[in-house]
Amino acid sequence: MESLVVGDIQGLGDNQGTLTLYTNDNGGIIDDLIVTKTEQGYLYVVSNAGCIDKDLAHVQSKLTKFQKQGGDVQLEVLTDRGLVAVQGPGMMQTMQPLVDCDLSQLTFMTSTITKVCNVSDCRVTRCGYTGEDGVEISVPASKAVDIVKEILASKEDDVKLAGLGARDTLRLEAGLCLYGNDIDENTTPIEAGLAWTIGKRRRETVDFPGASIILKQLKDKPLKRRVGLVSSGAPARGHTPVLDQNGNQIGEVTSGGPSPCLKKNIAMAYVLSEYAKLGTKLQCEVRKKQIPAEVVKMPFVPAKYFTKK
Repeated sequence: MESLVVGDIQGLGDNQGTLTLYTNDNGGIIDDLIVTKTEQGYLYVVSNAGCIDKDLAHVQSKLTKFQKQGGDVQLEVLTDRGLVAVQGPGMMQTMQPLVDCDLSQLTFMTSTITKVCNVSDCRVTRCGYTGEDGVEISVPASKAVDIVKEILASKEDDVKLAGLGARDTLRLEAGLCLYGNDIDENTTPIEAGLAWTIGKRRRETVDFPGASIILKQLKDKPLKRRVGLVSSGAPARGHTPVLDQNGNQIGEVTSGGPSPCLKKNIAMAYVLSEYAKLGTKLQCEVRKKQIPAEVVKMPFVPAKYFTKK
């Protein structure tokens, strides 16, 4: 796995996971994924369903080479599973009566196998794509609808179904990247502000794909950087040009829209590094009008992950 990703997988504890990145030889991001080192002796990997063909082909090619060199590794693709995400400040009160584990002992990015709604073989992971406290639950596909119905019925006033539009708003407020929008094979972890995904030991061993390019950027600074923007007027959406004060294009918005929590328009964009400093005044060109914008710190809304700290 470490021949594929930038993270320190060996350094994980049992049932501990990490967000990491598949990178290519040019330092670009093939995909983002979560790898959990389980106490059962295998790695549990969750990557983007939208990238399944590309990701599997990439992993299989590396796996075949590793096996030919005498490596002892097998890959099992779990095709009969569903994923249920329960996110928000009421998650603990809602889910604790429905699971057979003590959720107070399950901290952010840790995982366990337990019963959920009396269904066996469910993997509960304390994580999510919203910036809120929550869990993602891998369940047998045949039981997914039953489990969702039981969760909804448990606290009818507090638990609601949410679509991808709501999740997209939440992940934007949390400053989280969406693959294909904010990161892709033409962006590096350093440009994307994801240097923290590169394990300290991996920086020293310099043995992940694209390591020389990525670590050089880490030392010398990249040409462009992902930044957060707050703007007035009409919201800046993906592909909106970002301009300096003189009207010269110096970047482009990758994700943007109104923030329900902040009652402001927010966006993520890539801009030339010289314009990435907090407080820098810029402009977004929305429908041929120049809208004032300012570089701000991300996340836009503070994360509420359950870390026990």
